[in-house]
Amino acid sequence: MMSTMVTIGILIFPEVEELDFVGPFEVLSYVNKIKPESTTVRLIAENQGTICAFNGMRIIPDLSLSDCPNFDVIVVPGGKGRLVAMKSAAIRGFIRSQAKTAKYIASVCTGAFLLAEAGLLTGKKATTYHSAFPELESYSVHLVRSKVVRDGKIVTSAGVSSGLELGLYLLRELFGVPLAQEVAGKIEYEIDVATLGNRP
Repeated sequence: MMSTMVTIGILIFPEVEELDFVGPFEVLSYVNKIKPESTTVRLIAENQGTICAFNGMRIIPDLSLSDCPNFDVIVVPGGKGRLVAMKSAAIRGFIRSQAKTAKYIASVCTGAFLLAEAGLLTGKKATTYHSAFPELESYSVHLVRSKVVRDGKIVTSAGVSSGLELGLYLLRELFGVPLAQEVAGKIEYEIDVATLGNRP
């Protein structure tokens, strides 16, 4: 379990699905209300300008890819904009670079395709949004139909709302079941954190 502050970077891009990144942002930040200075969560984008998400939310990222330190955890959301983002050489390079040192590289929904394009999912167990299962399998992925799937340091999660489960899964792995369960209770999300996800 981590004893120092955990640094978490959440990648965003134009037409990202809002709940894909806001869900994990909320959960991974909320822990600080219970145990101060547990995490620091930053939003990252290819460039520093304002990002317009899929449903119209406008977000100003904290950092551009070129300004980023090495994070302990990277979270990659999905959404319609992933079709462009997954083809970005800069984003693929960023994900590959962070994967060398991060404790976890995680995705929500179709964010899995950014990990796949970066070469991180080949031969791995993973999940994504249900309608995109066949597409993900085309990357030589062992598809698992579960809310949260872990294979080594790679943690993928299913559809849009599963970002909440992903956040709680990461809290459990980083800080233990009791603290993760307390966060779940505080945000009034009924889930057994101890049994969440596959644990290879």
